[in-house]
This record gives sequence, C-alpha cells and structure tokens, in this order.
Amino acid sequence: MDRKYQIFLSSTYQDLRDEREQVIKAILEMGHIPVGMEMFSASDEEQWAIIKRQIVQSDYYVVLVAHRYGSTGKEGLSYTEMEYDYAVEVGIPVLGFVIAETAAWPMDRGEEDAKIQRRLATFKTKVKKRLVQFWQNKDELHGKVSIALVKATTAYPRPGWVQATAVNGPEVMRELTRLSSENATLRTELDKMQKLRDEQHDEVRSVIKVLSANTRKIRARTLASWDTGKESSKTLLDLFHYAAPNLLSENTPLGVAKNLALKIVGTGYFQDWPVGKNVVSDIIADFAALDLVEPSKKKHSVSDNNNYWTLTKLGKQVLKQFRRVRLEEGIETVTDLTDE
Repeated sequence: MDRKYQIFLSSTYQDLRDEREQVIKAILEMGHIPVGMEMFSASDEEQWAIIKRQIVQSDYYVVLVAHRYGSTGKEGLSYTEMEYDYAVEVGIPVLGFVIAETAAWPMDRGEEDAKIQRRLATFKTKVKKRLVQFWQNKDELHGKVSIALVKATTAYPRPGWVQATAVNGPEVMRELTRLSSENATLRTELDKMQKLRDEQHDEVRSVIKVLSANTRKIRARTLASWDTGKESSKTLLDLFHYAAPNLLSENTPLGVAKNLALKIVGTGYFQDWPVGKNVVSDIIADFAALDLVEPSKKKHSVSDNNNYWTLTKLGKQVLKQFRRVRLEEGIETVTDLTDE
C-alpha cells in the first residue's frame, strides 16, 4: 500500500523561514504530510496541549537548528527544545538537522545574549546525540531531508496513512471521517487562538506606545524638605517599569511612591512619601485608565486603612512582553516603539 507519513517540523521561525520552506517542499515531493509550526503560536498551556497532540499523532519528527534559541516557556526552555524533548519522550523517531559551524550566516539571525547562546549550545549538543545531519545552506537541506526520511522510514517503520480505497471495512472509513472532523475542529480552534493572540499582542504594543509617548515630571526627596528633591522627567513606561514588579501581588500608593523614588534617587529616599501623594495618585490613575492596574481584591484587617492596587491581566502581559518586543524587533530604546 502507498503509505504517507505525517512529519512534524520544529524550529525557530523568523530566522529559518526560507529553510523551513525547503524542508516542507522536500516532504511534499516525497508524498508525505508536513505539519508546520506556522500553524501554531505556542504561548500558553492550551496551545501547548494541541502541539503535543500533533507530535503524538506524527510518524516522524524533524528539528531544524541554526543560531537562534527562540522564545522560552516558564521552565526557561525554548519551545523548540520543549517539542524536541516531548518527541523523544513519547518515542517519535527524531531527525535532527543542525547548521554547520562553517556555514555562512547573517549576524542579525543569531543570539547576542551570552546566556541564551549557552542554552542554544547545550540544545545543539542534545540534538547531536541522535541521528543528525549538518547543513550549510537552505538548498542543501532539501536533499539531506529527503535522504534522511527515506532511511528513517526503512529503519524505523511507522503506521502512517493510507487511502481509504486501499483498506477494507466500514470501521476504517468511520475513523477517517472522525479524524477529518477532528482536524477541521483543530484548525478552527487554532485560527481562533491565533486571532486572539494577535489581538492581545496588538493591544500590548498599543499600550506600550501610549506609555512611552507620555512623560511626567517626578520630584523625589531624600529629606523632609521638598527642596532636597530631585526632579526627573520620566515616561509613563519608565514609571510603570519601576512600579509594576511590586504590583504583581499588590501594593499601596505609598509603596509605589517608594518604588519610584528608589529608581530616581536611590536607597536614601525620604521614607514618608518621597514622591508627592497627589503625583502618585495621578500616575496610578493613568495606569488604571489604560487598564493596567485595578484595586486589589485581597482581604485585609478592618484596621488597615490603606488602598491596595494590583496589576490587571493586561498589566501583567505588558510587564512580561514589552522587553521581549524590544529584543525581537531589535529596538534599542523604549522610545523607538513609537517610530512606526
């Protein structure tokens, strides 16, 4: 019977877009079914569950590695490495394709951070412990992937897929119908999640631009007299970055004032409202207007007269992602986010 295999292709995306196209082309020319990561946006647990299910349903797993480690999850591992580890864990035959050290490669398609470079090196070492091919350029990948898959299908035979006309029995037809329906449902779910992710991403970027476009004059004092105060002009994005970490749980306006003063004048700030109470209230009101903070819902003792604020879901996303946006797009300063 003419058997087709589902091949799961894993890699970083933006830096290997052309290389992925070559691998997908090779898989299609062999008559097999590529599952491309562009179908997914692995950013939360629900999407990760879908990706794991696709890996389990695949016959072979191909990982493509160059000079980017990629976005990381909660455990500090890149999603590409997480996918690789899961494929190994569930026993999917793994074919690794690692860029040769002698290959020419653009500097802007590599990692600059030394810590991330070490993680990438460790991941490459892990991949090299199994069946692996080294490649110099995208054109070379086409042939190497084709040859490796032919060898793998012989050495590690897998169930694969066959046409309904090649097998007998109504049970097979029902199963194919069920799988087709499930595939359509999965694609619909993925489209919805991708749309939601894009909307959330756009909202985060929009808020970051608003924050970076607005400045506030802040005076922080080191002694009781306001004459000792140091006045600084800061963007709302700077101020959010100063205050947000301590708003992950909750904080009082006085606590926010101390967070701001710490960044402006250092540890020697005046303990009793080092930044004016009215100024802090205005800043918190600005954050609330952008849906970044909200009153805390935690319970406190009756004698506690403080007001408590905490980050909203959007506030947590902005805190988590605005640095990533700057790194991914090569933005060196906060204000560059408004240049588009």
